[in-house]
Amino acid sequence: MPEAHEEIAEELRRSIRAGERGPGDRLPSETELAASYRLGVPAVRDALRVLCEEGLIERRDGHGAFVRHPRTPAVRDNGRHQWEKDRARATEAERAGTGSTERDTGLQTRDLVFHAVYREIEASGPLAGTFGVPPGTVLLERSYRTRHTADRAPFGLVTSYLVRAMIAANPALLDAANEPWPGGTQAQLHTVGIEVDRVEERFTARPPTPEEAHELDLPPETAVILLHRTSYDIDDRVVNVSAVTLPGDRTELFFTTRLERW
Repeated sequence: MPEAHEEIAEELRRSIRAGERGPGDRLPSETELAASYRLGVPAVRDALRVLCEEGLIERRDGHGAFVRHPRTPAVRDNGRHQWEKDRARATEAERAGTGSTERDTGLQTRDLVFHAVYREIEASGPLAGTFGVPPGTVLLERSYRTRHTADRAPFGLVTSYLVRAMIAANPALLDAANEPWPGGTQAQLHTVGIEVDRVEERFTARPPTPEEAHELDLPPETAVILLHRTSYDIDDRVVNVSAVTLPGDRTELFFTTRLERW
């Protein structure tokens, strides 16, 4: 026999998935649900906790429980880098039409809210080692947050690093006001004569920090996917390093590996 709270959770789950309770709808109070199901408030609380963990509802302090708005999913695949490189030499109009976020989500540019912050920092231990530059070398740190207009949370937390001296020949690359740059980072590097040869990506997962859980608006018990990306040019120099934190509840990683035939 299922436990009492499981029966409540299943009935509420069914009503949400059937569309009887829409995104943003407020659920009855705990006491109202307890009276309706003729069960105690602790069972109701356990049921709501389960639905919160599944991401179907959210609790708002002092206001109750609400049906959670569905999040826009993103599918990241390893073809995106060649796609971006192919576009680096296209016209600005072509590059401006669709970016990598639009490609990953199927959204249009008008559906997105984009935010970028630039600052200059000095390379320290790990970053200096990765770029192969002396500690203290000036880097351009770029932080990006892109979200769907209907969502409160971004698709991911992105921090990217470039060696300032490598890109200083084009002052436009140093100004966040020029973002979003049509064609992305590869198009930016192309303006100073840098061609990307390969991109290495490492993925790990862990529980989010409280700050990450808040900014990504994650349901309880949801992990984050960490992506560390290193881009090399045709002279085997590291030209870009990115650290990306992706929400595990709405990010899919899809890879196709072509094998040589015998």
